[in-house]
Amino acid sequence: MNIIISNYSDEPIYEQITRQIKNMIMRGELNEGGMLPSIRSLSKELQISVITTKRAYDELERDGYITSVPGKGSFVAAQNKELLKEIRMRVVEEKLAEAVDAAKSIGLSYREIEEMLKIFYEE
Repeated sequence: MNIIISNYSDEPIYEQITRQIKNMIMRGELNEGGMLPSIRSLSKELQISVITTKRAYDELERDGYITSVPGKGSFVAAQNKELLKEIRMRVVEEKLAEAVDAAKSIGLSYREIEEMLKIFYEE
C-alpha cells in the first residue's frame, strides 16, 4: 500500500494514514471488498507503532470506510460513493468559507484569492 508518512506534518500519523486510505477508496484505487494489509503488516511497512495503525483502522471503520472481521482481516466496505463525495465536498466548502472570511478580514480581493487558489490547486 502506497502511504507516505511525514514526521514534519502537524497532522498526527494515524490521521495521515486515515486520510490517505479514504482518498484511495474515493478514487477507486481500493475496491469494495478488497482486503487491506493487516495492522501488523502495515505498521511494519510504515515503520510505525501497531497502536498507531490500529487507531487509523478503528477510525476508518467508525467512519464506514472499512469493515473488520476477527480472524480474517480488514476489508473496504461497500460504499455509496456519491454520499461520501457529498460529505467530503461539505468539508471543502467549510474550509473555503473559512479561507474567504480570513481573506476578507485582511482586505484581499477576489482576484487575489483566485490566484492563491490557482497556485495551491496546481501544486
